[in-house]
Amino acid sequence: MDQKRELSSIDLAALVTELNRYEGAKVDKAYLYDDDLLRLKLRDFDRGRVELMIEVGDTKRAHVADAEHVADAPGRPPNFAKMLRNRMSGADFAGVEQYEFDRILTFEFEREDENTTLVAELFGQGNVATLDETGEVVGSLQTVRLKSRTVAPGSQYEYPASRLNPLDVSLGGFKRHMRESDSDVVRTLATQLNLGGLYAEEVCTRADVEKETPIDEATDDQLRALHEALERIGDRLRSGDIDPRVYEEELDGGDGGEDGSDADSDSDRDPRVVDVTPFPLSEHEGLPSVGFDSFNAAVDEYFYRLEGEDTDAGEAPADASPSRPEFEEEIAKQERIIEQQRGAIEGFEEQAEAERERAELLYANYDLVDEVLSTVREARENEVPWDEIAETLDAGAERGIPAAEAVVGVDGGEGTVTVELAAEGDDGGTARIGLDAGDGVEVNADRLYREAKRIEGKKEGAMEAIESTRRELEAARERKAEWEAKEAAEDESPGSDGGDDEDDEGYETDWLSRSSVPIRSPDDWYDRFRWFHTSTGYLVIGGRNADQNEELVKKYMGKHDRFFHTQAHGGPVTLLKAAGPSESADPVDFSEETLREAAQFAVSYSSDWKDGRGAGDAYMVEPDQVSKTPESGEYIEKGSFVIRGDRTYFEDVPCRIAVGVQCEPVTQAIGGPPSAIVDRAATSVTFEPGMYAQNDAAMMAYRTLKERFADQSFVRKVASADQLQEFIPAGGSDIVE
Repeated sequence: MDQKRELSSIDLAALVTELNRYEGAKVDKAYLYDDDLLRLKLRDFDRGRVELMIEVGDTKRAHVADAEHVADAPGRPPNFAKMLRNRMSGADFAGVEQYEFDRILTFEFEREDENTTLVAELFGQGNVATLDETGEVVGSLQTVRLKSRTVAPGSQYEYPASRLNPLDVSLGGFKRHMRESDSDVVRTLATQLNLGGLYAEEVCTRADVEKETPIDEATDDQLRALHEALERIGDRLRSGDIDPRVYEEELDGGDGGEDGSDADSDSDRDPRVVDVTPFPLSEHEGLPSVGFDSFNAAVDEYFYRLEGEDTDAGEAPADASPSRPEFEEEIAKQERIIEQQRGAIEGFEEQAEAERERAELLYANYDLVDEVLSTVREARENEVPWDEIAETLDAGAERGIPAAEAVVGVDGGEGTVTVELAAEGDDGGTARIGLDAGDGVEVNADRLYREAKRIEGKKEGAMEAIESTRRELEAARERKAEWEAKEAAEDESPGSDGGDDEDDEGYETDWLSRSSVPIRSPDDWYDRFRWFHTSTGYLVIGGRNADQNEELVKKYMGKHDRFFHTQAHGGPVTLLKAAGPSESADPVDFSEETLREAAQFAVSYSSDWKDGRGAGDAYMVEPDQVSKTPESGEYIEKGSFVIRGDRTYFEDVPCRIAVGVQCEPVTQAIGGPPSAIVDRAATSVTFEPGMYAQNDAAMMAYRTLKERFADQSFVRKVASADQLQEFIPAGGSDIVE
């Protein structure tokens, strides 16, 4: 039996009542694990520590967890978690609702300065969106741009289209929906009535109706029995009359070897969990189950055990051969995304064209529209109430006055009049247009033209996104071709005994194809600065702001280091270190390659990149040439320094950086000049100044790097989009093909 990995709509209906018992708990901190598991740590006056878990990846759940079931907090919080901490720390949990009968939970949090809504989408690709008091998206785990809805920062949050709630539908409505189907009873309940497979079968069993009965053969009595079974489930959920169960399944033992012994030891293992439900199900009558006092506790125990079983199953033997990456799945995914993006573009085109047509329709009926607006405006100037204006227009329509007949709505609260105008052409049709009664025809038409232009701007953004997805699709196809070529070459080559003659060219492919990459996290003193190691092994560090520039020079610059800066204003202090901060150093004769890499680092993180330049100039001096003492009468800003004496210049240094994933001797995200990163990383992506914002470029890099690894969870842990963003310059960027 397949294990349950997503909570159903009925499960969420049962959970909402229990989760609302935590109303008033204060938010302490927010954590994000692996880009899809959100943890909110709250404090409740009566219950103490409360751990709210929301997962929207392959597993989809939302519940309060036992503190012992919560993993240690991850390292540096990603941007989404930082944003939640800023908005929600100290906020009161004000309640949670299920959106209609969908797998969507809306959590409300209140704070004196601002309220916040968290919308957890526990369906499809899964998502968590953070909304402000107006319903505008502040941030989301995934950006959604579809023809039907948009979830993106700066836009109004849009719920999916409403779904029928089978627990509230009347008998007449139930019969009507069932009779409209051309399938059988159980499939209609599962799809048209939105129950899903398991609960559709459960309703049939409780109503004593054969599941595969064709709808056109189902009697009214059978439909009534099905509706009554649904009503009983709904009544039980609303009253809180639940009896939670975690269902288990015994693992089959081996078939036995030729000597009669067991072929494996599965029979000695604990049973695995397969389902969690708010009340016992007839469909699971043959399965052993464990009862719980609350459904939340049952859900928490189920997913805790499920995660443990997944971890045990994922422990491959050391000599296991690497699994083939899911190239076909990734290619199909990117193709689906492109199709969705095309649909969004078509939708934007249609919307923009419709707005332009409405504006042109105003001009085509200029005299009529002007008469409507002039009449209303004159009445308002004479302080005629809106209700009387509406009555006058209705009376005019009855007398056959064309201008009055065109008016189909008057809204005094908004100060608008809605007219219905006949479209020109053979296809006929009409269009309803809302007009601001205080403005003339031209102003109202111009407003529609501006709206069309705004929508076309969204289309341009979608077109940029589709180009990015196309590049990801092409990269996936290339990786598939490379993998297949490598496999073919290995099949044709003679076997290897793993001797010392094996070259190092397999380093990159080996890490990418391993099903599990061990994590060995570094703990370096320079991690809070910008940094990289040159191809010759020397450390280069740079300031992220004026304070760090000051700190680097005053605290970390050694007498044998080299100081780099750009000719352009607005660059980081860059130090090429001869030794660590607590180490003694001798004079170093740095190679030309090392010096140019340090210069490229200084140029790439300067205003040269922000301004979109392809190259810039940098200079190098000795530490004793750097001073904080200005000339008489001059002033030096924080983070700036006086340079005295001769300088060594590096001209036309390319603005280019690479970000990648290092797998040995430690596992971490790295970034810097490509010549220093490409060979040190298991795989990398190179950037140059371009059009994509820093966070978008980081997400592009993350997706590209993640898909190159068979162990994609490893990349999420050591090189998330937020970790990679630390190495990407501020300003626009493009991937170098």
